[in-house]
Amino acid sequence: MTGLVYKSTGSNYTVKTDDGQLYDCRIKGKFRIQGIKSTNPIAVGDIVDFDLDQSTDETIGQIHHIQDRKNYIIRKSVNLSKQVHIIASNIDVVFLLVTINNPATTPSFIDRFLVTAEAYGIEAVLIFNKIDTYDEATLEEQLYLQYVYSQIGYTCLRVSALENKGLDALKNLMKGKVCMFSGHSGVGKSTLVNALEPALDLRTAALSSTHQQGQHTTTFAEMFDLSFDSKIIDTPGIRGFGMVDMQPHEVSDYFPEFFARKESCKFNNCLHKEEPHCAVKEALEADEIAWSRYRSYMQILEGDDEQYRSDQYAEERRNLQ
Repeated sequence: MTGLVYKSTGSNYTVKTDDGQLYDCRIKGKFRIQGIKSTNPIAVGDIVDFDLDQSTDETIGQIHHIQDRKNYIIRKSVNLSKQVHIIASNIDVVFLLVTINNPATTPSFIDRFLVTAEAYGIEAVLIFNKIDTYDEATLEEQLYLQYVYSQIGYTCLRVSALENKGLDALKNLMKGKVCMFSGHSGVGKSTLVNALEPALDLRTAALSSTHQQGQHTTTFAEMFDLSFDSKIIDTPGIRGFGMVDMQPHEVSDYFPEFFARKESCKFNNCLHKEEPHCAVKEALEADEIAWSRYRSYMQILEGDDEQYRSDQYAEERRNLQ
């Protein structure tokens, strides 16, 4: 039998077949997919082949094969273990939810996520959520970030799930596609899914008043069918986004505004650091490339994965002003 993985809890998987039947499945043996050693060999969005366990219950299955993925999005833990985790697979478009200060989403986090999406060939859209909560200063910061990323070519939406603002535009981008919502805990992923499809009634929670950080309400990835011809994968909140290893000369290829200028650099192997006649550095000095993007590039190039503390973001926000 063949089906689509709708839920992954780490050891148990909910698989849906074309006829709409759901099966509780487990892994048969060990899986190593395309040389990837990950904490979860099977991810939501995978198409799997499985057999029913006739000896116990015909709704229990054992997964014995994962069909080839067209793509997946992956992250490395920012803790000392540096384990790799596949967030989801076979995605048409990923929506990164961004909030300015409740909780704060850093430009470095945004850039690391976008670089990963670029590396794995997944369309990425930025959703600036909770716009109903913005004061004048917050609005100015949000509009600046929107300008930076829209100039690069990323689609940006301004959304308020509580006031139903921007939802129609979001639905239009989602129709006919397998979509993933991602972002920090507390940015409003589950609330937004509920606004798009109230019948789902996903659990939500308020921000921690002490640290203005989100509390995990989604503890595992899960896919939902939506009434407007779309599937949405809701994922647990991500505190930090560690980069999967890339060769130094590859990193700039995943910054579209860098890649567009690469051929104009004097040296073919230019890393855009201290090389003479570097088109990227010239564009940076001419304010054609945002300094926040260049800082993110340098942090990735130098292997710095610890850019998510509040004091670091405070410095980033001062630099944006």
